[in-house]
Amino acid sequence: MDEDGLTRRQWRRLAVSAYLPTMLSMVGHSATTPLLPLTALDLGSSVAEAALVTALLGLGTFLGALPAGYLADRFGEKRVLVGAALVDAVLILMAALAPNVAVLYLVAVVLGVTAAVFGLARQGYLTHAVPIGCRARAMSTLGGVFRIGSFVGPLLGAAVIAAWELRAAYVLATVTSLLAGAVTLALPSLPGGPQTGAAASEPARMGAVLRAHLRTYLTVGLGAAALTLVRTARDALLPLWSNSSGLDAAQTSLVFGASAGVDMLLFYLGGSLMDRHGRRAVALPAMLVMGTGLALLPLAHGIGAILAIAVLLGLGNGISAGVVLTLGSDHAPRVGLPQFLAGWRLTTMGIGSTAGPLLISGITAVAPLAVACVAMGAVGWLGAAWLWRWTAPPPRAG
Repeated sequence: MDEDGLTRRQWRRLAVSAYLPTMLSMVGHSATTPLLPLTALDLGSSVAEAALVTALLGLGTFLGALPAGYLADRFGEKRVLVGAALVDAVLILMAALAPNVAVLYLVAVVLGVTAAVFGLARQGYLTHAVPIGCRARAMSTLGGVFRIGSFVGPLLGAAVIAAWELRAAYVLATVTSLLAGAVTLALPSLPGGPQTGAAASEPARMGAVLRAHLRTYLTVGLGAAALTLVRTARDALLPLWSNSSGLDAAQTSLVFGASAGVDMLLFYLGGSLMDRHGRRAVALPAMLVMGTGLALLPLAHGIGAILAIAVLLGLGNGISAGVVLTLGSDHAPRVGLPQFLAGWRLTTMGIGSTAGPLLISGITAVAPLAVACVAMGAVGWLGAAWLWRWTAPPPRAG
């Protein structure tokens, strides 16, 4: 391995040992996530109780951020990844066999926690294993793999359900989780073990690391959180606006599918641009494009216009794949890396993924949906300015 890149053989090894298990895990997760509320309904819950299952997944991801940092520091990324995959398999089987909604709630929360553990450990491993010169490409590819898995999972799950029945999709997800764990065993061990606080003379403590990097979280972290928030807003506002404009379910699915399809085409291009021209070269245009797309959404009323906006949003989201991961890795210290990444995920996911939907809900409770679209567009523009102010040129090797 040199300072500026990886050999083709090393890229191929990462593709098999790092990216393939991530895709397998995401296929299983995305195949079962929409089925959890349906399973809750089958168990006799109300619609509101069934909807709570999805919310608990997000809560678990939020609550799992700090424990994920502790586990990665204590046991190392490779063992944590294998363990998370095995726990996932057990949880998915529990969901399939759940005797009541309470068990399903518990499964949803812990699945969210394992998702946080898996995401942090994967980012931490790549931060150590990949040279700075190709870090953005590695992280963008990771983001692209997440997108591909999220796209393929529901389609594969639907095919399995059509051929058999709903719980057959849980069996599929159990198998993909077990395969993800098995493939992760091929992950090359890092030289000298995890380069974390455990390897230092004084173990890094979570509170001390978080306090030491508080300024990073409140500057670059808030900019990355704004990007996450805008992405979440797209997922919420596109279907809502499509419905309010009179599109039926099939047309709405087409709109969202087109946006997701563009997502999957541009991730490597974005990573290459970041490695060559810096993080700003992608983060700022992506924020401006998505902010403009959301602000223009109230002007789109027919399927053609809404489809054009959806493609524009997919362009911004796709090219920015891996930006949040890359920025986090750029600012991560060698000692206390898992703890730092835990705080980073807590900032970006907590504000972006959790506060975003709440903000949209609050705005639409007192104003038309168009106001929420423009407000989220403004977040994109302000976030671009914030990232311009606080995003430094990428670090150099050596």
